[in-house]
Amino acid sequence: MIYIPYYNALALPDVSCYFQLDFLNGQSDQPVSAGDKVLFLMLKTEKEEGEIQAEDIFPIAVRGVVESIDNQWALVHTTNRVNLDSIQVTGKSFRLEMRMRPDIDDLDPDEKKERFQKMRAAMLQTFQGSQWMEGTRSQMLRWKNMNEIVTFTSPILRISNEEKYEILKEDSTAKRTELMEKAFYESLELYKVNSEAQSAQQETNEKLYREQAIRRQIDYLQKELDELHPENITEIRKFEQKIREAGMNETARAEAEKVLNRMKQEGQDSHEYGMLYDYLDFVTGLSWKKENAAEIDLDEARQVLDEDHFGLKKTKERIIQQIAVMALNKKQSGSILLFVGAPGTGKTSIGQSIAKALKRKYVRISLGGVRDEAEIRGHRRTYIGAMPGRIMDGIRRSGVSNPVVVLDEVDKLVRDYGGDPSSALLEVLDPEQNSTFTDHYMNVPYDLSDVLFVCTANRSDTIPEPLLNRMEEISFPGYSALEKFQIAKRHLLPKAMEKAGIGETDLAVSDEALKALISNYTMEAGVRGLKNRLDTLCRAAAVKIVRDGHQTVSVEPADLRGFLETAPIRHDHILEVKNPGIVTGLAWTQAGGEILFIETLFTKGEGKMTVTGQLGDVMKESAMIAVSLVKSMFPEQASLFEENDLHIHVPAGAVPKDGPSAGITLTTALASLVTGRAVSPEYAMTGEVSLRGVVMPIGGLPEKLMAAQRAGVTQVFIPEENVDDLADVAEEVREALTIVPVHYVTDVLRQVGILPQN
Repeated sequence: MIYIPYYNALALPDVSCYFQLDFLNGQSDQPVSAGDKVLFLMLKTEKEEGEIQAEDIFPIAVRGVVESIDNQWALVHTTNRVNLDSIQVTGKSFRLEMRMRPDIDDLDPDEKKERFQKMRAAMLQTFQGSQWMEGTRSQMLRWKNMNEIVTFTSPILRISNEEKYEILKEDSTAKRTELMEKAFYESLELYKVNSEAQSAQQETNEKLYREQAIRRQIDYLQKELDELHPENITEIRKFEQKIREAGMNETARAEAEKVLNRMKQEGQDSHEYGMLYDYLDFVTGLSWKKENAAEIDLDEARQVLDEDHFGLKKTKERIIQQIAVMALNKKQSGSILLFVGAPGTGKTSIGQSIAKALKRKYVRISLGGVRDEAEIRGHRRTYIGAMPGRIMDGIRRSGVSNPVVVLDEVDKLVRDYGGDPSSALLEVLDPEQNSTFTDHYMNVPYDLSDVLFVCTANRSDTIPEPLLNRMEEISFPGYSALEKFQIAKRHLLPKAMEKAGIGETDLAVSDEALKALISNYTMEAGVRGLKNRLDTLCRAAAVKIVRDGHQTVSVEPADLRGFLETAPIRHDHILEVKNPGIVTGLAWTQAGGEILFIETLFTKGEGKMTVTGQLGDVMKESAMIAVSLVKSMFPEQASLFEENDLHIHVPAGAVPKDGPSAGITLTTALASLVTGRAVSPEYAMTGEVSLRGVVMPIGGLPEKLMAAQRAGVTQVFIPEENVDDLADVAEEVREALTIVPVHYVTDVLRQVGILPQN
């Protein structure tokens, strides 16, 4: 007996089918010959031959016999169904007990033949012209009954294996025929539906392929024409080519193609043609492709920074750290840098040096006075005259997707009814969001994550907190006199001479003249005014050179007034005479540090207090705190405040002044006034004072100490908590001053001689 397990098919009686002889020999212990018996076992689930168990076999099988052998083929004819009463499986061996299962022949032979012919005709018609029909048509014509049709088509019938077993199990010939017809015709209809769908899809695909082929041919021919006559290339054709080559993301490409199609429909005579043209010109002019980052050499970057800027050691070190992080990550990373300092301290120009060190393009975007959010995010294209925002316009001007962008004067953004432009910057400067920045004009996302943003400001207290949190603040202290001298000698003077067309041997400015120019003709924390003075000097020298026949012009300190045609600037210097009630303080301004004098005076009156010198509310509050402190520290003299009117004045009355850092100076001046003990003009001080008499920290210490040195101060009192800030003070300034940290205001009063030493 040859056992043939099968799955997902159906073997029925009275069916003749061919098997390869090698297959049957593989199922039998000995060579197969005519007359051998065959048993078809129907499996419940698909199994490999050696994995079949008894429970995997349905309890009804079909017997057959090998009728003949022809070459490598054996003709097997199925005879009848059998019940499997016992099933034992060992590896590939089967031991079965079976008995014949008879059919109930209750279908008229003529009707059976008619239904068979109808089924075969339906099959021939359905599969006519298909590839499957070409190989099986001759076999189909040899079929003699419905069992053969269903047996051969059973693998492709759209019914489950259990439904096929239900057909095999049915004893009634009439009912079995109904089940077979139902399964066959339903499967035939499903095939028709699928075939029609595939034909429709194929037809659609053929049209699409044909259209693509025609378009490629048109593109090829158009390209040939463009090469022969480049002057005749149309704007539409140019934009099509630019869109293809731009490397846009899918959203941007779809939007550009949409606008281009609309541009084609509108025509050049349409009033919207210009707007559509401008949009496409802008988006195709952007660099959408990722730029390959240049190799970063830290030594080379440091050399570039040192060549372009003198001093700024702490700032350069932080920039080198940022560059090192980018070199390790091979991409833009790290904080957004915010350079804060007085005008002319090199904040903007150092952005150029960063771009040079990174070998990137440089873009400067000025935000001073910007009051409309659309200046940052762009205008929507529904408005006449719509334009992209300054950010995307700067990216386009750079021509790359990873420039160094300096956002200048972020502290001067204006918030009004037109919107809050600082809020629009939040997304731009957030590395977590700016990879999908959407300008209103473009209306498609653009990746800003590769852009290195550097911001500058003169002060950080006017920048909104959410925006400030996205940036790392780096302070740019004012330059000392020595640093200004080196900057003028190394950078500013050579550039001014080159700008004026003066050769290296045509003008000689002595070191003493440069120092005198810095100290007597400039008053600033930066070097912008110094640059202007040197430009003026070079222009005056150019006149002499041209008039005197290119003779070398020498400039000494005494010659400066003639060259600059202006009087020296008068700086505040310490007083020559000390008087009770007058103390030298230190102040910070946007132009750098300055000294100021706190003057106090009692006049006969009823205890009124007058404050003059354009003092702000905070400074007036400091004056009130100082009065209360002095009353508590000198109770014997407290009556002076009730019997006299107090006048507090801060000279330079035309200049507004505010801030808490004059508290220690006000307290010392009032203590000097009530005790009658004068304070030496060589003492200066800065610090906020509380009602407890504690000296609290202040800002702008480097600039204040430089002002003290310039004014001739020898000893400065600073808050104890500001000691760490001395690291930012130039070494020559620290060496020229005696700096005394104090914690209580009484420490100051003892040092200046108002209170006795312990």
